[in-house]
Amino acid sequence: MAKQGGVSREHDRSALPKLVFFVLHAAIVGFGLWLLRFGGWEWIGARLGHSWALSDPARGLILLACAALYMVRHAITLFYLLARRVLWSEVFGLLAFIGLIEIGFLLLGAGAFRSIPVPFGWLDLLAAVLVGWGSYLNTASEVQRKLWKRDPKNKGQCYTGGLFARAMHINYFGDMAMFTGWALFTASPWALIVPALMTGMFVFMHIPALDAYLDKRYGEEFRAYAATTKKLIPFVY
Repeated sequence: MAKQGGVSREHDRSALPKLVFFVLHAAIVGFGLWLLRFGGWEWIGARLGHSWALSDPARGLILLACAALYMVRHAITLFYLLARRVLWSEVFGLLAFIGLIEIGFLLLGAGAFRSIPVPFGWLDLLAAVLVGWGSYLNTASEVQRKLWKRDPKNKGQCYTGGLFARAMHINYFGDMAMFTGWALFTASPWALIVPALMTGMFVFMHIPALDAYLDKRYGEEFRAYAATTKKLIPFVY
């Protein structure tokens, strides 16, 4: 099995793992909705003998919307874009990460750990831009590549056009931007640890493994592309 960077590179439909992945992701978003809008957080507190309340439900709604947007993007990736095999270890490992982030961000931003709401300001405007822009960069770049690869005359060639002409891993940069905006919406500096860790994983784990795979698959064509294109952040790195 061709496995690099923690994922399989073999082509496979993986219909059942993908379906389970999406259904459980939707369940996480549904759980967040229950916590925020149907008294779930207060219910849990009452069962534990505490009087818990969310002090900032308006901010929580925005964070829930971010989770829903990410779920939609995840569905597009799983059922349209992703041609490689999805391993069960990847499904449950990423579900743990997704659950921790989506529910953690929701509770942090909705005021589970503070007594007063945080007023909306310019950082929230920046957050909205980053969430929208990052989501576009990630999903649009992948769709561009998918459409290009469907043309038989491009079979066996390395895709270097569209948004990928701006950076070799512009899709990863899109997720970095999106998660940074998502973290900013929590109004907690602790949430920024998540995009920082994600950036580290991209730079030191996923990108080197993927570059090694692409170099092996496309050879000189990929090396020429790598020599003239920024790796992750357009105009910077």
